[in-house]
Amino acid sequence: MKIVVIGAGAWGTALAVNAASRHQVTLWARDAALVKALQTGCVNARYLPGIALPEGLLVQGGTEASLAQAVSGQDLIILATPVSAARGLLHSLRNASVPVAWLSKGFEAALAGAPAAAPSSASFGLLVHEIRAQVAINLRTGVLSGPSFALEVARGQPTALVAASEHAAVRDALVAAFHGPTLRVYASDDVVGVEVGGAVKNVLAIAAGLCDGLQLGLNARAALITRGLAEMTRLGVALGARAETFTGLSGLGDLVLTATGDLSRNRQVGLLLAQGKTLAEAVESLGHVAEGVYCARSVVQRAASVGVEMPIAQSVVALLDGKLHPAEAVVTLMGREPTAELG
Repeated sequence: MKIVVIGAGAWGTALAVNAASRHQVTLWARDAALVKALQTGCVNARYLPGIALPEGLLVQGGTEASLAQAVSGQDLIILATPVSAARGLLHSLRNASVPVAWLSKGFEAALAGAPAAAPSSASFGLLVHEIRAQVAINLRTGVLSGPSFALEVARGQPTALVAASEHAAVRDALVAAFHGPTLRVYASDDVVGVEVGGAVKNVLAIAAGLCDGLQLGLNARAALITRGLAEMTRLGVALGARAETFTGLSGLGDLVLTATGDLSRNRQVGLLLAQGKTLAEAVESLGHVAEGVYCARSVVQRAASVGVEMPIAQSVVALLDGKLHPAEAVVTLMGREPTAELG
């Protein structure tokens, strides 16, 4: 099978490394300097240090012309970029005849200056499948998601993912491409549920990092994860997902991993904020994208537009905006009026 992975960040590189032992894989990056470093050093020192690139992995990139060349003749195209790049890439690939799938987890960024709870449909971002419906309606697409730290996938440590698409052929292609000795891929047709889980868990992981950074205890972390899962499920169902999807890998599984694992960049943001770092300092120290920072506002806005209350996500937005200090965010959540557990 011939696969091209567009985006040489940690996750794109890890998936390419993992699949290269079984398939003909091309890793494409827009940054010409990064491409040269990968080609000459045979390691992605910037995003995935310590992991040698296999000899059979082809690295290309640097220009739009090279992107057209890289996707030509492939059996499967994987977008391993932040959500912010999805619209442009999907438009560029709108005439592709082979399956296209993305690894992105998040909502498209909200419009600058829009209030966090604005209900207007013009003021919040979209999930990637909704972007695809606007700019590349004829593409056969899907999403690959689930609890997965890039470093562990690259090392060949056991991992399970979900391949979601409305097209059986796309699901089958993703399973054929990535299911292997250390990577198990399950199929789903609930694209909305898988995408909502992948997006919202990043925001909740910031809250979990804050909780642990303030040393509130394991009871508090368990409560936060459980109530966060309820928020995630409410939003997903309101957007058309199935509730049971959120008890699976792309919901509960990814939330637990991202909220508790120290390899999680979103969790690290919460930990750093609890230490008194500013948001700018926290993001700069990571050196990688933390999607929860960029999509938190969109999550809250999208929830407001469908009448879904998400108090944890709302507190994260207020924290990121500097309207709440870390300790105040906890007081705000604990001071809510009593309600039924499923409410």
